[in-house]
Amino acid sequence: MSDEMDDWAAAMAEQAESEENANDEAQVADLEDFNDPKSDLSADEKNKLDTILDIPITISMEVGRSKISIRNLLQLNQGSVVELDRVAGEPLDVLVNGTLIAHGEVVVVNDKFGIRLTDVISQTERIKKLR
Repeated sequence: MSDEMDDWAAAMAEQAESEENANDEAQVADLEDFNDPKSDLSADEKNKLDTILDIPITISMEVGRSKISIRNLLQLNQGSVVELDRVAGEPLDVLVNGTLIAHGEVVVVNDKFGIRLTDVISQTERIKKLR
């Protein structure tokens, strides 16, 4: 298991290095130092936050969708092909508990699939979709 994690860590480091090389012309922005959000909290508030952070969620990646009739559904068998509403090469949707949070592309590391996030939906947009 640690070998797999090492491979993922190596892949992520390689990606970060390639992004750094691609952004050599980028300028560094001066940002304020922000305190750790937990440092201003009382012990009770920290416990409540830790409880929330431990809530399990379901994350899924959606390749595409298709609507078919029940008649066609019942005719599906091994080898059947269902056409999806996505074009090949289009980014996948990343959903958390059914809510779109990002788009990404499939990556493979040591024969296991993963997803590289290419576009993360802003918190404001996610909140708007909840209403």
